[in-house]
Amino acid sequence: MTDLTDLELLYELSDTAEREVDRHLRQAVDWHPHDYVPWSRGRDFAALGGADFREDDSALSPVARAALVMNLLTEDNLPSYHREIAANFTLDGAWGYWVHRWTAEEARHSIVLRDYLTVTRGVDPVELEDLRMAQMQHGFAPGMSSMLLSVSYVTFQELATRISHRNTAAACADPVADRMLARVAADENLHMLFYRNILGAAIEVSPAQALTAIHAVLTNFQMPGAALPHFRRDAVLMAKNGIYDLRQHRDAVVVPVLRHWHLLERTDLTGEAARMRDLIGAFVDELEVGARRFEAARDRALERDARRLERAAC
Repeated sequence: MTDLTDLELLYELSDTAEREVDRHLRQAVDWHPHDYVPWSRGRDFAALGGADFREDDSALSPVARAALVMNLLTEDNLPSYHREIAANFTLDGAWGYWVHRWTAEEARHSIVLRDYLTVTRGVDPVELEDLRMAQMQHGFAPGMSSMLLSVSYVTFQELATRISHRNTAAACADPVADRMLARVAADENLHMLFYRNILGAAIEVSPAQALTAIHAVLTNFQMPGAALPHFRRDAVLMAKNGIYDLRQHRDAVVVPVLRHWHLLERTDLTGEAARMRDLIGAFVDELEVGARRFEAARDRALERDARRLERAAC
């Protein structure tokens, strides 16, 4: 079978897109960022006669701070994300409606996260702004040069982001942050459902193409914040403390999405589609091996940290 062009795929999937937009609008909750920010904790900075940020202003742990900053800076690159999906989905019909609706909903996330961090003095606002400038000037170009690559990436990325937000909430130990991040995570889950269901329909329309895209995304997956300064350091800190790690990536992101499509159990696939199904299954097995290695290394590191603390207390 000849591969379909992006325009042909968009046409074939347009009815699914319309149904998914309708479902999303029925399930989405309209909310307002200002309702999730503890404004009474705020005070002026030096430019308005107050005091600038000091390290002891923040009530957040180093893990919570790293996670919140990474989550916020990831959300900040929205103009680049909008460009990517607009280019791959077009702005026609239900596709265009979704592109604009998704962008508008995502913008709330950076608004509420920044307001929370600024009002509570959770992080240094000068450093945060410098990082925002660096992140947005770098942009985001994941090389997703087709509709199927793009929708495959965001399917897994939206779910990963949801999990990161929920685990960050636990690390913050602040009921206000917990409520805020639960709201943001709920949005991310609805976005994932849209993309997952579009991709599921694409598997039926052009299985070999869709599975090739899924395999390419899974085997080269990186979160949007990978270009951030100190990304590796902060990602290790977050993984070590349960915000987002390889075990969660496999068990809570990759496997549930594949299971929803019953992809690895399908016996009706032939040719290239069957080959790609098997390659995806093999990669999931590789993730299991990697996750076990990570868990063993993490446990050893935590034990070393505990012994170091014991010696320091003596």
